[in-house]
Amino acid sequence: MNNSIQLIPFLKLAISFIPAIVVVVIYYKWSLDYRDGIYAISRMLGQLLLVGYFLAYIFESDNAFIVLMVLAVMVIASSWISLRLMKLERKHLFFKAFSAIFFAGGLTLALISQGVLDLNPWYSPRYLIPLAGMIFSQAMNSVSLASERMRAEMDRGVDYSEARGIALRASLIPITNSLFAVGLVSLPGMMTGQILSGISPLIAVRYQIMVMCMVFGASGMASTFFITLIKPDKNNPKMALKETRPLT
Repeated sequence: MNNSIQLIPFLKLAISFIPAIVVVVIYYKWSLDYRDGIYAISRMLGQLLLVGYFLAYIFESDNAFIVLMVLAVMVIASSWISLRLMKLERKHLFFKAFSAIFFAGGLTLALISQGVLDLNPWYSPRYLIPLAGMIFSQAMNSVSLASERMRAEMDRGVDYSEARGIALRASLIPITNSLFAVGLVSLPGMMTGQILSGISPLIAVRYQIMVMCMVFGASGMASTFFITLIKPDKNNPKMALKETRPLT
């Protein structure tokens, strides 16, 4: 099997922007905020170009302290981004989101890196950073969906015990759909990348099973922990999501 992967020239890479541009045009035609899409694409491009050079440096340095700093930035950034739709409550809920993502993501990352892969050294950046990226990003999305759904349910006057179940199920819809579709509808990114690089599909499947289990677990635990942290106490019957809302 050929173990080389095709190098994509920058000129041909530009072709991949065409579908994204089509969506931006649709936003514009439908009088939606197309600038948000342009900003998101531009930010993605800049971030990935920077991280490409940055990761090359990290892999060569093989330094545990640098790896831990990268992981810390990942957790902080994912916690802040997860509350992007909670503009009024964002600062108030940040520590709760951080705690949920740190606990769920950190526990999952430790289990996978040491229990499954048995990395040596434990901070091996070539494995640890990509795995952490998948885990924290999925936990981030889950917390984001859970927070938004909890606010919607509490605004409708739903009791916390019922709202938490609705929010948890909603937060896991994307990853649950992925579990149903993997292998039938989609070949996920990690598996596709390994196959394109020449690795046997049988080996790639084992890695993908590991990935799907870890992201489902991290997502579910992060949502559960976050929802638990915002539970109202006896002295304050109002949901924590509403504590910082202005009076009208």
